[in-house]
Amino acid sequence: MRAIIQALLSLRWLAVWRRNARVWGKLAGPAMLGNIGEPLLYLLALGFGLGALVGEVEGVSYIAFLASGFVCASVMNTASFEGIYSAYTRMAVQETWTAMLYTPLSVADILLGETVWAASKALLSAAFVLLVAGFLGAVDGWLALWVLPVALLTGLAFAAMALVITAISRSYDFFLYYFTLLLTPMLLFSGVFFPLDDMPGLVVQLTALLPLWHAIELVRPLMSGEIPGQIPFHLLVLALYCLLPLWLATRLVSRRLHR
Repeated sequence: MRAIIQALLSLRWLAVWRRNARVWGKLAGPAMLGNIGEPLLYLLALGFGLGALVGEVEGVSYIAFLASGFVCASVMNTASFEGIYSAYTRMAVQETWTAMLYTPLSVADILLGETVWAASKALLSAAFVLLVAGFLGAVDGWLALWVLPVALLTGLAFAAMALVITAISRSYDFFLYYFTLLLTPMLLFSGVFFPLDDMPGLVVQLTALLPLWHAIELVRPLMSGEIPGQIPFHLLVLALYCLLPLWLATRLVSRRLHR
């Protein structure tokens, strides 16, 4: 953990962030189009189509309920894909990380830069979904702007988790286990598409251990113009999901690159 704190204070990780941002900038147009188009299609199809059958959920329209879940799901997917596929390519295929270690950068600097970069992309994705939701009338009030710092913290958490999987993977195929066994169940059982009130008690208790649920518990009230409950608790859980996986990923990548 000391290495991560030193990397954070040194600001050398900014060089990694800038490098990734410059590479991404060459393909920013198609990426931004996807960030707007995909949530718009889902919100239109499910929000208005299924929403006509469902009506209101927890006192709000179904499209408003769905939009808050999609903001968090978009953060999860964007940070995870960047922290897995893109990071693995830079580590194992292009050997970009190995080249970086010939500079003053440490493994902690590299992984911190990768984490913040993935979270930055996730924040941009969340901003686009929030913009689309506002255009569709699914946002109520200026409190929704507080969704953005929550999205950034959530992106840091999922990026750090993804880097742990990257550190132990030997091929792209391994990532299917992570998406199938963790991210997909998290998407389905964290309250994105439906409330959890009628789910079995054990499922609800297990869901409360997942970072996506805590993010939704913060974002959904904010987008409805309300102040969330238990804010310090939810933020603490998301922060732990950021720090502990990042510490673990740093140790695992250090062993892998220094063999």
